Amino acid sequence: MDFSSLIGCVSSASCMVTQSLSGLTIGMLLFLVASGLSLIFGVLKITNFAHGSFYMLGAYFALTVYQVTNNYFLAVCGAALGVGLFGVLFERFLIRRIYGSNVLMQLLLSYAVILILDDIVMLVWGSEFQSMGMPDLFRVPPIRFAGAYIPVFYLFLIVAAFAIAGGLWFLIEKTRFGKVVRAAAHNGEMAAALGINTSLLYSFTLGLGGVLAGLAGGLAAPVRSLVPGMGMSILIESFIVTVIGGMGSIVGAFVSAIVIGLTRSFGGIVMPEFTDGLMFLVMVIVLIVKPTGLFSKGRD
Repeated sequence: MDFSSLIGCVSSASCMVTQSLSGLTIGMLLFLVASGLSLIFGVLKITNFAHGSFYMLGAYFALTVYQVTNNYFLAVCGAALGVGLFGVLFERFLIRRIYGSNVLMQLLLSYAVILILDDIVMLVWGSEFQSMGMPDLFRVPPIRFAGAYIPVFYLFLIVAAFAIAGGLWFLIEKTRFGKVVRAAAHNGEMAAALGINTSLLYSFTLGLGGVLAGLAGGLAAPVRSLVPGMGMSILIESFIVTVIGGMGSIVGAFVSAIVIGLTRSFGGIVMPEFTDGLMFLVMVIVLIVKPTGLFSKGRD
């Protein structure tokens, strides 16, 4: 453990800015994936273990659209819409068959989908690493702040993710659709008895979760290597985020994603070989203090 390096970083404005920016970037991408995962669980009561593959599809969809249009924003939108549509089909033809089943059935179905999607990606895009590269719009000199050099693209990622988080919060908390979603999450049978089309709502919810995962994949594509199976690592981290924040809590996913992002960033200075272990350690501590997660409304 190298605490002297951490102390040196904390005492340096440039290092603090660099590491904080890195942590926020990681955290915001994790939030986009984890918020969809948490939303799906909150409404459908389904733990979508294939959600990391949604992120992978988003990255590859963005790569394809970008290669055709050479427009990064169209690529991100194409990724979001493509994965959102896939999410709707996934709910309608697969997930709908296992409502009320135990977690093992959910795991088996999701794992089968993961394997199928990984093979489809290899057939369509190949098994070798691919990269979108930095879009021309962001090939500009970095911004100098407090002695640190901040890539413009990283600032864009953080701002875009914050904007999406704000829009999602407004949708869930301040709109009629959000009230319906919260009602279905609280008691789906009662919501259906009151005339809410829960079948359509469930499809839309999984589609929205797909849109969020697709946005994360599309936004991350310029700075991530694309390879089949890339969704597994972010799936694990997203589950850590949802467990810490509380399953079904969007606010919890947002706060815990930032915590995990900063833990990875600054923890890598102290214990670079134990960075993943630090995330699990944070999760264990939270579960000991509040077993249902920090922002869960359920009973501990």
